[in-house]
Amino acid sequence: MKEFASFRLDSENQCLWREGERIVLQPKPFAVLRHLVENPGRLITHDELLDAVWPETFVQPQVLRTYMLELRKTLGDDAGEPRFIETMPKRGYRFVAEVREVAAGVRGTGVEAGTPGETNAVIVGREKELERLRAEFKLQAGGQRRVVLVSGEAGIGKTALVDAFSGEASAGKLATAAGGQCVTGVGGREEYYPVMEALGQLCASPDGAAACCTLQRLAPAWLAMLGLAGAGVEQPVAAIGGERTPGSLCAALEEISAAKPLILILEDLQWADGATLNLIAALARRRARAKLMVVVTFRPRGAGAGYPLKQLRHELVMHGLCAEIPLGPLEKKAMLQLLGRELGMETAPRQLGEFIYRHAEGNPMFARVLLRHLMSERFVVRRGSDGAAEWGLAADFDESNFGVPEELTQMLELEIERLTAEEQSLLEAGSLMNVAFPAWAVAAALSKDAVETEEACDSLAQRLYFVQSAGHDELPNGAQSAFYAFTHGLYREVLYKRQTAARRAQRHIRIAERLGELFAGREAHVAREMAIHFDAAESWQRGAMARCEAARYARQRQAHAEAVELLEQALRHAEHLSDKEAQEIRRELAQAREAMKN
Repeated sequence: MKEFASFRLDSENQCLWREGERIVLQPKPFAVLRHLVENPGRLITHDELLDAVWPETFVQPQVLRTYMLELRKTLGDDAGEPRFIETMPKRGYRFVAEVREVAAGVRGTGVEAGTPGETNAVIVGREKELERLRAEFKLQAGGQRRVVLVSGEAGIGKTALVDAFSGEASAGKLATAAGGQCVTGVGGREEYYPVMEALGQLCASPDGAAACCTLQRLAPAWLAMLGLAGAGVEQPVAAIGGERTPGSLCAALEEISAAKPLILILEDLQWADGATLNLIAALARRRARAKLMVVVTFRPRGAGAGYPLKQLRHELVMHGLCAEIPLGPLEKKAMLQLLGRELGMETAPRQLGEFIYRHAEGNPMFARVLLRHLMSERFVVRRGSDGAAEWGLAADFDESNFGVPEELTQMLELEIERLTAEEQSLLEAGSLMNVAFPAWAVAAALSKDAVETEEACDSLAQRLYFVQSAGHDELPNGAQSAFYAFTHGLYREVLYKRQTAARRAQRHIRIAERLGELFAGREAHVAREMAIHFDAAESWQRGAMARCEAARYARQRQAHAEAVELLEQALRHAEHLSDKEAQEIRRELAQAREAMKN
C-alpha cells in the first residue's frame, strides 16, 4: 500500500483512504492517481498516462485535465502551489509528494499480525483506547475469544484507531487479521457483505491455502460464494451447494484461529444486514475457547443505527460478552498535534489551530477538511524561508466570512438527506435559533403543534449523534419547553443555508411573533431577541422598533450604555423608517448618551 501525507492508496481494493476514511474514486480517476503515485518525482507525459490508463484505445488528451481537477479536489491540492500533483505545461504531470510503502493493515490482503508494539499509523489523542485494544489482544492470544465494539460519530477516528492497532500487529507473525466494511444501501440487498470481504482477504493471505482447506471441510458453502479453491480441494468449488449457516462459519473460524490467532474486523456496522449481526452474536456466544478477536466499528446513533444493532449491543453488554471503546472528540492539545502533523510541524500555530478546533469541535475528519479548504483558498500561508518557514493564517483572513467548505457541506448533506422530509424541516427550523434551540421555536417556525413538535425533536435527539437534548426551560405561562442543541455548529450552518431566503425569512418572523405572544405585556424583556429575528428576515422597520423597545427597557434598568448600543443599531437602517420614527430614535439616543455622562 502506498502512503503519502495523510492518504493511503489501496490498489487491492481500488480505493483511497484518508486517516481511516474511505474515499471512493471512479475507476479511471483511480487509475490515473495510481500511475502517478507509483512513479513519484518523475515527469509522466500525457502519452504515457494515456497508454497506462487507456491501453489500445484512442482518447483525447484533454480528458486528463478533467480527471486532474477531480483528483486535486479530492486531495485538497492547489494547482498554483501543488502539494501532490504538479502540472508540467505542455508535457505532463509529476507527483511531488513523498511516497512511502506501508503494511496494508486490514485493508490489504490478509495482514500478518503480531503482538502490538510500535504503531505504523499516524494517530494522536487515542492512547487510552489503543491500550484497551492491546489488552484485549493479550486476552485473545491466551485463548479467550473477544468481541470489541468501537463506537463514535462519523469522522471521529474509529477506522484510524483500528488501523493503528492492526499496524502495530503487523510487526510480527503471531496472528492473522482480515477485515470488511458495510456499505450503505448494500445491507438490504446482500447478506454477509462485510463478512465475505473479510473472508476474501483471509483466503488471499499467506495462510490463505490453509484457511481455504478449513473452509472447504467445515463451511463449503461460504467458500463457494467466494469462488475460490483451496489447496487439496478435489472438486470445483462452484459445484458445492448448500446454505451459508452461521454455525458452520463459526466452527471454521475457530479452527483457523487455533493454528494462529485471528482478528476479524467489520466496520460501519450501522449499515450491516441482519445476517451479519446474527453472525457476530453467534461468534460472541459460543463457549469454546478460541484465539479469535472480532472488532466492530459503528455509529451509535444516526441513520442506519436502528433497533437490530441496538439489540445486539444491548445483549452483548448485558451478558458481558464484549468490551466497549467509545470515541469522543479529540482534546485541544491532540487536535493541535494532529494539525501540526498535517503541516509538517510539531504542533499547529496557535491562532490557526484554535480556529480549526473551534469549528471542527474535536472531530479529526472535519479538522482535516477545514485545513485543506483553508490551504486551497490560500487563507493559510507559509511565512519565512528555508528551515524557518512556518504555516499560519493569512493576514487578510476574515473569520466572519468563513463558510462551511463545499467538501464538508456535501458530507453533512448526505447525513441530513437520509432523514425524512419532516425531520429535515424540524432541524432546519431549529437552526434558525442557534446551536441551541427550544422546541417551541421549532413549532412556531413550522406553524405546528408545540407538544407534537417536542415529541418529534426528542425522537431525533435519541437517534441522531449531531442533535442532543439540552434540558428544559419554563415559559412565561408556566409551561415547560424542551431545549435541544447541535453537537456540531457545522451542522447548524449547513441546515440554515440549505433553506431558501424566503423560507428563512418567513420562519424568522414567526419565531419573533411567537416570542411577543409568549411575553405579552412584557415584550420589552425579549425585544432584543425579537429584533435579531426581524433583521434576519430583513424586516428592518420591525427590527428597529424592537430595538427601540429594548433600549427603553435598558434605560429603566439604568443600563444606559446598552441603550445607546441598541439605538445606534436601530439607526443603521434609518432608510427603512419614516422621518418621524427616525427622528424619535435620534431623540432617545441623545437622551441615553446624556444619561451615560451623568
